[in-house]
Amino acid sequence: MRADRLLSLLMLLQTRGRLTARELAERLEVSERTIYRDLEALSAAGVPVFADRGPGGGCGLLDGYRTTLTGLTEAEARALFMVSLPASLGALGVSQDLRSALLKLTAALPPGRRAAEAETRQRLHIDASWWFQPAGPAPCLPALHAAVWQDQRLRLTVRGWGGPAAAPLTAEVEPYGLAAKAGVWHLVYARAPFPAPRLHVDAAADILAAEPTGTRFERPAAFDLAEFWRQWCEDVEHSRPRFVVRARVAPEVWPRLSLYLGEGRPVAIAAEGPADAAGWTPAQLTFEHFEEARARLLGLGGAIEVRGPEALRRSLADFAAQALAVYAR
Repeated sequence: MRADRLLSLLMLLQTRGRLTARELAERLEVSERTIYRDLEALSAAGVPVFADRGPGGGCGLLDGYRTTLTGLTEAEARALFMVSLPASLGALGVSQDLRSALLKLTAALPPGRRAAEAETRQRLHIDASWWFQPAGPAPCLPALHAAVWQDQRLRLTVRGWGGPAAAPLTAEVEPYGLAAKAGVWHLVYARAPFPAPRLHVDAAADILAAEPTGTRFERPAAFDLAEFWRQWCEDVEHSRPRFVVRARVAPEVWPRLSLYLGEGRPVAIAAEGPADAAGWTPAQLTFEHFEEARARLLGLGGAIEVRGPEALRRSLADFAAQALAVYAR
């Protein structure tokens, strides 16, 4: 509907500032001619919009103009109430600010839309944390958050690799952003000497100290946190060691196999065909290492039969024989 499009156009200009007609047309999936007609309609309704044609031009609102949320549809109001307060934001110390912002947004809605809040919250709840995930302490998180917002260089001390005895690593860094995955915060940063050839990522819980250096840095104009994080996560997943196991899984275990395999790194599970006459499902299981596969599969006893690799079959049989020799006595 045109009314919805006009409201979307107004909100885009209010939140994004000056945009070209082409950018607006792409976002709203209409022609540039339609954008200019919509701008004329907003102007006729008293909204102070402007459109400068030619190079360096664009469309925008006069400084200081703001509108209220009286135009939200019922579906948009329900979507607004789906926003919850994840624990990861609480760790940053901004949960109260978000709660206050949501309250103000709710107050700006028409009375008929506010009634949807209780209904929505009783029907949908989003929990961003994973099962049995420990809430590791991240004492430096407030300092990291402040440095990211202020473009402040830090002297970072990170837990060393190789166990508790490993020496911590200290370096001067430029913190570009914070990203939370399943409730766990990570810092994306460049390391001295600057500009760094590539960015680094560390879990906030692994950062032992974050001291401001008193100097600021200039963020790269081309850096896109969301795109970098997507690519980094993809690279991490693809670079993981892969040990593929072919197996048959008993029907009483197959529906909850991921839980029966225990905690730790997730195991990729894929059926390789329909269940056989006895109800056993052929499957491919992807672990990181041979030893991990053996340790997890031994716990399933006779509810799973490994078909390959042969080395794993022989090792499982050997470990089962050793256990039998101990307990048969």
